[in-house]
Amino acid sequence: MLSLRVATPADGAVLSEIYAYYVDTSAISYEYVAPDAKEFAERIAHKLEKYPYIVAELDGKPVGYAYASEFRERAAYAWCVELSVYVDRNCRGRGVGSALYAALLELLRLQGVVTAYSAITPPNDASIALHEKMGFSLVGRFHASGFKLGKWWELVWYEKVLCPLDSAPAPITPFPQLSAETVQLVLQNSQRS
Repeated sequence: MLSLRVATPADGAVLSEIYAYYVDTSAISYEYVAPDAKEFAERIAHKLEKYPYIVAELDGKPVGYAYASEFRERAAYAWCVELSVYVDRNCRGRGVGSALYAALLELLRLQGVVTAYSAITPPNDASIALHEKMGFSLVGRFHASGFKLGKWWELVWYEKVLCPLDSAPAPITPFPQLSAETVQLVLQNSQRS
């Protein structure tokens, strides 16, 4: 059975293994060298200071994760985030990404995030299908945005508006300030068996 929970730095080793496959074999990540478990744990802790970082487990084993990051540094971007989702290569096509995104997007909405963005390196039909299924729309294409594995790659950008745009937004609620009960309810409602 698939379950969701909030990540902790202790997940650094197992999540870094899931991520390393994509760093080593594709341009899905533009990193050249996968972070080790210690660096990955530090990344998790840093993201959790403000945004959700969710782990999916299948029968108790982590098989994917999703998180939000600051989109840009300037003050007016405060209500925008960039999302990332990675699923163990042996567990794709089982609804893991959909469950992770359902929880992540709802938690971000509760925080007051207005717009979520995601950058995808084509060809990545599975990621494009996931984003479109979750209500994202294609908003842009960056040509020759990264050089990896001996060639230039482009990025396509997807966007989803999470909250109404009819008034000035309230300040973002940092993720640690959401109640544990609310977070748990969102995670339970987003799980798939």
